[in-house]
Amino acid sequence: MSSRTVCVVDYHMGNHASVVHSLRELNYRVRVSNDQAVLNEADVLVLPGVGAFPSGMKALHSLSLVSYLQEQARLQRPIIGFCLGMQLLADASYEHQYTMGLGLIPGEVVPLINPQWHIGWNSIECVLQDPLFQASDGQVFYFNHSFAYRGPSEYQIGLSRHHKAFPSVVRRGSVVGLQFHPEKSQGPGKELLKSLISGLCHA
Repeated sequence: MSSRTVCVVDYHMGNHASVVHSLRELNYRVRVSNDQAVLNEADVLVLPGVGAFPSGMKALHSLSLVSYLQEQARLQRPIIGFCLGMQLLADASYEHQYTMGLGLIPGEVVPLINPQWHIGWNSIECVLQDPLFQASDGQVFYFNHSFAYRGPSEYQIGLSRHHKAFPSVVRRGSVVGLQFHPEKSQGPGKELLKSLISGLCHA
């Protein structure tokens, strides 16, 4: 069992079971909670998510987690967002209505076009050098989304292509966003999670 504890942030919009299963297979201690006292005990916070951006932000506000996550990012605690969780890290989204996000990684979330939904397996191409993602360059991961991040290139670590290229991996310091689902991406997903958690905890 690893000495690291990972807490999955429970805001009632995540596929917690598969995330917990993947993390436990990597021998991490895993908690699922929205209690700030429990979150404070974790080495890494994971923000998963399935659903719409406005609903996600409403849930985080209702649980008093918005200012909490913003403060943890300022303290340089590792935070990793998956899929909707990645999008919530941005400044705002145009999904359904213009909604302010957590503002942890500058940028906005905009709809995909031609086609409007991206579902299935796709590779990532690392366009910025980052040792945490070096082994994942060219690997294939599982995507399921209709919106994507748009923001400054300095935060875009990896790109994927869906008619046009879009950012699939973003990072600002200890905050990382993955547009895909690493917990559903078999071997490459687990290896990436292991590299991320280990790397962020030693950064």
